[in-house]
Amino acid sequence: FATARIGLILVNINPAYRLTELEYALNKVGCKALVTAAQFKTSDYLGMIETLAPEIAKAEPGKLEAKKLPALKIVIRMGDDNSPGMFNFGDVLAMAGRDEHDSLDRISESLKPADAINIQFTSGTTGAPKGATLTHANIVNNGNFVTSAIKLTVDDRLCIPVPLYHCFGMSMGTMGCVSKGATMVFPGEGFDAGATLKAVAQERCTGLYGVPTMFVAMLDHTDFAGFDLSSLRTGIMAGSPCPIEVMKKVVSLMHMSQVTIAYGMTETSPVSFQSSVDDPLEKRVSTVGRIHPHVEVKAIGADGATVAVGEPGELCTRGYSVMKGYWDDAEKTREAIDAEGWMHTGDLATIDAEGYCNIVGRVKDMVIRGGENVYPREVEEFLYRHPKVKEVQVFGIPDDKYGEELCA
Repeated sequence: FATARIGLILVNINPAYRLTELEYALNKVGCKALVTAAQFKTSDYLGMIETLAPEIAKAEPGKLEAKKLPALKIVIRMGDDNSPGMFNFGDVLAMAGRDEHDSLDRISESLKPADAINIQFTSGTTGAPKGATLTHANIVNNGNFVTSAIKLTVDDRLCIPVPLYHCFGMSMGTMGCVSKGATMVFPGEGFDAGATLKAVAQERCTGLYGVPTMFVAMLDHTDFAGFDLSSLRTGIMAGSPCPIEVMKKVVSLMHMSQVTIAYGMTETSPVSFQSSVDDPLEKRVSTVGRIHPHVEVKAIGADGATVAVGEPGELCTRGYSVMKGYWDDAEKTREAIDAEGWMHTGDLATIDAEGYCNIVGRVKDMVIRGGENVYPREVEEFLYRHPKVKEVQVFGIPDDKYGEELCA
């Protein structure tokens, strides 16, 4: 919120990044300032900064000159302690005077909805991470539409155990709650199944976010039956394909009768499809719902033409939610967004006559076995039905007879 108020671009950094990844990210976008915790879990962030920029030991705060990080000038550390060459976060808060406060409205009035406000590095499936650049309009609107779909109101309390460096926590969580005046509940700095269940029970949360593996971890928690989750009614499961059996357990055992599935990608702010709380359970467990407001979608074949209803094709998205582009990477941007503004997701999907979408796999993951197209996702869903199967992945391997064969 602070960066948005003054027009800075917030660059989200994955806390699991190692030295090479951190160096790449900071240099790719030319980061001028870095706000960091001292450490988290096994990561020593201050040590990482000192390794990449040893010059900080003798630098005046705000005037760093580092060979490996030439754009970085300012490092602000969290906590009560002080470190050489860095500002303390509390001290920075105390720096603001009347002149700074008076300038806020003037700066805010100069900002435009289409201005870049956030860069999120995508994990991607190939190559180095790309910096998806999002705008005020991208994030504010998507957060609003996402929480409208789960009927969030000022009376709700949403538990957000998903990462804030990711669109799920930042746009769908934080911005979504602000758009409705709902209460945000953060169970911890990182995901912990027990802490999340405890937060839901103690704070009487009405909504819960998570990726499928988080819900699996909560359902498998040894003390699961001891937590009162009766206050829950809604939430969102997203981030990766959700096994149907997991969805059914979330509804029946966690009281989330109005849980929805959301589909999207960082490059689309992130959500473009979402099921409704009013959808039949069958639709909520077998599809990713229908298109979001003010967004266009289509599924296309290899020839670029729209496929018939119910036929698989690459899902493309167009509208307010599509990013400005990949930061400082015009070539990758052109590969992802065509001349007509369509974002090519790389996902294979079918869209039925009612507009419900089903993600059947990745374009690059499709297996052609003996001339027949086989979608690993469909096989995985079948295998998930077996009570002894907890995690499964299906992919293609070379085969002398069929060209490709399935491996699970």
